[in-house]
Amino acid sequence: MPVNITLEMVQQLMEQNSSLLKQNEELTNNVDHMGQTIKELNKTIDRLNQTIKELREQINQNSRNSSKPPSSDGLKKPTVKKDRSLREASGKKQGAQEGHEGVYLSVISKPDHTENHMHSDCDGCPYHDTCLAKACVKETRHEIDAVVTVDVTAHNLISVPECPMHGGSRTGSFPAGIRATVQYGKNLQAMVVAFNTVGAVSINRTHEILSSVFNIPLATGTIKNMVTRCADSLKGTYEKIRQKTASLGLIHCDETGSRIDGKTWWVHNASDRDYTYLSFNKKRGRIGMDAADVLPHARGIIVHDCWSSYWQYADVTHAVCCAHILRELNGVIENHPDQTWAPKFKKLLLDMKKSRDEAVREHKDELNSHQLSQYDAEYDDIIKTAYEENPVPETTGKKRGRKKKSKVLNLICRLDNYKESVCLFAKNFSVPFDNNQAERDLRMVKVKTKVSGCFRSEEGAQEYLTIMSYIGCANKHHINSFTAIREALNGNPDIIFG
Repeated sequence: MPVNITLEMVQQLMEQNSSLLKQNEELTNNVDHMGQTIKELNKTIDRLNQTIKELREQINQNSRNSSKPPSSDGLKKPTVKKDRSLREASGKKQGAQEGHEGVYLSVISKPDHTENHMHSDCDGCPYHDTCLAKACVKETRHEIDAVVTVDVTAHNLISVPECPMHGGSRTGSFPAGIRATVQYGKNLQAMVVAFNTVGAVSINRTHEILSSVFNIPLATGTIKNMVTRCADSLKGTYEKIRQKTASLGLIHCDETGSRIDGKTWWVHNASDRDYTYLSFNKKRGRIGMDAADVLPHARGIIVHDCWSSYWQYADVTHAVCCAHILRELNGVIENHPDQTWAPKFKKLLLDMKKSRDEAVREHKDELNSHQLSQYDAEYDDIIKTAYEENPVPETTGKKRGRKKKSKVLNLICRLDNYKESVCLFAKNFSVPFDNNQAERDLRMVKVKTKVSGCFRSEEGAQEYLTIMSYIGCANKHHINSFTAIREALNGNPDIIFG
């Protein structure tokens, strides 16, 4: 049966079709918008997951798996696992080893006092003295104690009214160091300076301790003046230490932050087994290092923790502290257990160190070529595996600049780029495996900051670093701190140069 299609029906169908097309377009737009929204949400989720991952890594950081100092661990000391320690078991028993002379309590001088102890029944006995004359000493025990006394010397200026030899009056003169009516001697001054610097005792506590022990009205201003005088007497020696350090064939370098006059400054260290030079600057990087005026003159080997500013010195050979690398590898192993390359690289470094130590014990100058080539090939294989597990992110045309790398990938790139500096200790036995020398020389700065909180002025900080540079050199030349300070106050600070 034929259907009569009217014009009105056609118009209705066209309107319905147009409406459906609009609805379809709206749905398509909504789907596109939802798809874009989902993409953005996925990106946000990825960023948040990465942030959570990085924050977890920060929370898990401690002195054994990062460059954080042990003092930052607080009361929550990290549990040491056998496979996480930077030290290898030596197989030796704990304590002093066979052949060690040891330090023990002994009688260092003749007794100043002697006391006889008889049986309690002898007390008050009429035959006490008779028996004592016939008795013998069965056993002697010594008690060593310290007696704190104040030694006061009166310097009298003698005047002879009439000299029989030359005629006229003759008057003596005071020694060069005796300038005031009442003054403190060099021993007491040296003790005060040692308390405030080596002992990291604040001026106020130094005043309390010494005033109560010696019963001397030692004012805080007097203590500050003693420290200042000691530092002033060492200015020439401090410059000589800088010159000596700049000319060394191998220099350990490090830096640490400290609070000076309410701001964060940086203490820079340059040292070796004989000399210590400490300076400070507002800048941590190249500006602060140049201001110390050591590295710009260096032409040998510098050992450091791979801080980027050190690489700007092109006239030196660089050696990287492998202890820092081991700590970072521990962090990767703990926070990224899926990274198979990290434990392999850690084992490689420790194997290289073990081979080097064995060669040194056998009085060899270097590892043989077979060992070096074997370690070299293993190094490259591990780095190749590391890149496979952590591919370098591709750069996109939409966003300018380099793509952000993860901490793990940054470590891998450093190990790849600075391979020669990482392995230098295995090729040149004069280069140490770690940078512990620099860290030890900076340790007292951290102790002083932790105890005192800060340095109140730049002058005070400079005085402290001047004295500690001198004392560091003195200790390395087997001169104790008290003797070194006393010699400096007596005008003989160059004893550290032999």
